[in-house]
Amino acid sequence: MAENLPITDELSLPGSNLEVSYSRSGGPGGQNVNKTETRVQLSFDLAGCQVLEESVKVRLRCKNPGRLTRDGRLVLACDVHRERLQNLAEARQRLAALVRAALLPPRPRRPTKVPSSVKRQRLEAKKHRAALKRQRGRPDDE
Repeated sequence: MAENLPITDELSLPGSNLEVSYSRSGGPGGQNVNKTETRVQLSFDLAGCQVLEESVKVRLRCKNPGRLTRDGRLVLACDVHRERLQNLAEARQRLAALVRAALLPPRPRRPTKVPSSVKRQRLEAKKHRAALKRQRGRPDDE
């Protein structure tokens, strides 16, 4: 069982919802990389978490569809560093940042109005084009 993950001053994810597993990592490390398990996979039980509101859970699901498993777990992997503890700290920071971003509700979209000058320019361009096409008419038979 992992320790609690602080998100904000008032909120922290319980360690019972976090699961850590280790595996062999690619990348730097030479021959040592073939025998040490430094890659960290942090799994967060999003569906079973009682601390987060449902709206936050929905935002996390929508923003991270590739990181979700079928049973509702959010999975993050980290193998940036050569040491297991550094990778674990990095994965925990990434998860905290994702949750922090999902806590903020999205700004409502304010529809913009097309300026009247743009409408006027568009209509003038259409009139100009129509005049050009009118001038291309057949020559009169004389």
